[in-house]
Amino acid sequence: MEIKQTAIDGTLESSDIQITVSQGTAGVQIELTSDVAERFGTQIKATIAQIANDFQLENVKIKAVDQGALDCVIKARTITAIQRALQTSAEPAWEVL
Repeated sequence: MEIKQTAIDGTLESSDIQITVSQGTAGVQIELTSDVAERFGTQIKATIAQIANDFQLENVKIKAVDQGALDCVIKARTITAIQRALQTSAEPAWEVL
């Protein structure tokens, strides 16, 4: 699938994550900013990459600013941002859930 617009979901509040999805040029690129990146960065990136893979995205740039979000929050924010970027948020992607 191809990204149609840049989209954001989430906040910079404690226990949340802000995900920005935009068109990329070199596969799935994930940029993570997090105070817990040293300990949980690999897992956070893997969760985001799995969701991008589930949507069959080939060229996408995902920026994540984590404030200590749980895995379920990371998934929800990533799915929502991707669907907004694909302009399919009115049609939930049940197969990804």
